[in-house]
Amino acid sequence: MDYSDIQPLMAAYHRRLAATDLRFKRYLHNDIDWNVRLVGIKGARGVGKTTMLLQHIKETFGDIDQVLYVSLDNLWFSSHRLEKLVEFLYTRGVTHLYLDEVHKHKNWATLLKNFYDDYPDLHIVYTGSATLFIENSVADLSRRQSLHTLGGLSFREYLEYEGVTKLQPLTMEELLSNHVSYAMDVAKRVKVLKHFEDYLRRGYYPYYKEAGDNYLVRVSEVARLVIESDLPAVEDITYSTTEKIKKLLMVIAESVPLQPNINKLAGQLESTRDPTLKMLYLLDRAALLWLLTDKAKDYKHLTGPKKIYLNNPNLMPALSGHVDEGTMRETFFANQVGAVASLTMPKQGDFLVDGKYLFEVSGSGKRYTQIANIPDSYLAVDDIETGYGNRIPLWLFGCLY
Repeated sequence: MDYSDIQPLMAAYHRRLAATDLRFKRYLHNDIDWNVRLVGIKGARGVGKTTMLLQHIKETFGDIDQVLYVSLDNLWFSSHRLEKLVEFLYTRGVTHLYLDEVHKHKNWATLLKNFYDDYPDLHIVYTGSATLFIENSVADLSRRQSLHTLGGLSFREYLEYEGVTKLQPLTMEELLSNHVSYAMDVAKRVKVLKHFEDYLRRGYYPYYKEAGDNYLVRVSEVARLVIESDLPAVEDITYSTTEKIKKLLMVIAESVPLQPNINKLAGQLESTRDPTLKMLYLLDRAALLWLLTDKAKDYKHLTGPKKIYLNNPNLMPALSGHVDEGTMRETFFANQVGAVASLTMPKQGDFLVDGKYLFEVSGSGKRYTQIANIPDSYLAVDDIETGYGNRIPLWLFGCLY
């Protein structure tokens, strides 16, 4: 191997780096300790993992040829071995390697372990599909790496990305105790409900800006690619199974929120209970569905979910012709709060957060009566800028990250 062999990779890397904008960075960018020798970042397709890598390179390295960014879905790897590339780069002074889309390489986990062990001063950052069980990979990367998950844009990030305002994220405890003053400060500067309505329909995936009027079509296309390309790269599933998974997603999209009868769903797919459960949990891991269970989700021991939502509000108009406002509210709450806390299905109300805080999600006309006598219970209310007491504006739950 010589430099002429890797020229296509270098050219692609330089082009992408030159086009990278530094003005807006995702919430995770400053939370990562980039000095750790092995950093893993997983997340749904389209949430901005690649951009974050390139931003870090662009603002960190004066000599960009100390570094190589490469995506493992590049056709170059159909006739070249990653091991040879790493050896060539390392012996010529490259100190940092950024590997995108690692799930596209069959032996990614074993190779990362070997790179970590064999090149003791090489720093590696990699990204992978949200579906990866990176924590339990056969190579046991957990002892070696720092692992992070990148979600889509929060409502808080969306406001910053749009140039509307820059807000500090809240912890759940801060939100519950200080929501009135925080919301009043935002409301005096921003027509927050207008922006919230826009976000619910086109704000979760950062590519909404470049996609323009074709955004919902693009969201639908990305969902298809996740099922047809990402899932088979991670799981040993057949073409017939991917077709069933697509059908399952569309059946659910037309019925959310669904309190599922797993046997009935299995019948619609011409399948049985266990494979249907596995498909549901695959879609949950792929960030296309949100499964609400009565106990913390366990991907090793699959139990029937009590309620099923699409993963985020933007998927609703992209995959279904009918969008129910109440379902949209609950989907937003599950997506934003579930990114920072555990959610389970309570006996009363809509969501139990971290096993402690009970929430009912509603429109502005809802009264605080049904759950009023339950400790640590709250209403998450749509169509209000500010709240009071245990009535909290729904949009505020988009400020948790």
